[in-house]
Amino acid sequence: SSYSCFTVLFMYFTSISTAQTPDCLYLKEQCINAANGCESVWNVVEDVCNISVLGNRCKAEDAIGCNRIIQVLADEYPEFKNCVCTTGDFCSVTAWLEKECSINKDNINMETKLQWSLSALSKQAYTANRTCLDVNKECVEDEVCNKQLSLYLKVCSVSKCNMEECQAAIRFFYQNMPFEVAQTMTFCDCIQPDESCHRAKELLHGKPCAVTAVPSPSCLTVIHMCEENELCRKKYAVFRSKCWRHVTEKCYNDEACLETLIKDDMPCSANADCKVAYISNWGTMLRMECTCLNLLPADQSLCELFHHMLHSKSCFS
Repeated sequence: SSYSCFTVLFMYFTSISTAQTPDCLYLKEQCINAANGCESVWNVVEDVCNISVLGNRCKAEDAIGCNRIIQVLADEYPEFKNCVCTTGDFCSVTAWLEKECSINKDNINMETKLQWSLSALSKQAYTANRTCLDVNKECVEDEVCNKQLSLYLKVCSVSKCNMEECQAAIRFFYQNMPFEVAQTMTFCDCIQPDESCHRAKELLHGKPCAVTAVPSPSCLTVIHMCEENELCRKKYAVFRSKCWRHVTEKCYNDEACLETLIKDDMPCSANADCKVAYISNWGTMLRMECTCLNLLPADQSLCELFHHMLHSKSCFS
């Protein structure tokens, strides 16, 4: 019976106009919105390939069965080659899922945004100086927030966590929630020595998995690693221009010029655009803890400048 399901699915896909090369997501949307029974067939595909709408399960458990189906799909309907094949002849679930689940991608998901709009938290205005324990408690008591928090913690709270997967999960968590909620979570804090509050803050801010590497990298290394990653590079450029316009105007990205600046002549433009850019850095290397210890004297001042830009509270206090 599964064969006949896929036959129906394949017949359906051939009827889609291919005026321009559609990607998998486009074909999927067409299928789901067709109101001709295609949606129930799509559910079979999701079962076999384990493709979840929430984007948190980005690996097919039955990769062999799933790849076999995808190979047939690509052979029968060449328009699918665009999104399921990494090379001319190898088509697999990996290439398919990379479109939806790539760790180097902003995980904006309209369905999750819609769910958030139904949350009571989305109606609340941002209030400064909330404790992370209160913010965490409020999230757990809200059905939508708790569901999203659980998905993210499932990836990030395992004993041997994968930093890249956790960063993708924290990105998904923060990028899809309303901005007011993201602000509240990002800027919550704790009064010493409240242990339960500090634990709540660590959970909300991706510690240790998304931000702590051992040994701690230098802030120079973090910036250089970020520059080599397309997603991080874009976010860093926006962050610099929105929060550190003085630095950008004076030096852009010239390290020799940056070395001549001192922290005191670096005003931060602490406006709403800067906050958006800062929150958008979640789940990238820019949020990693970094150090300026044990560096060559020549690198010290530049490292301290980067540390100030990435981790200074002067922007938001």
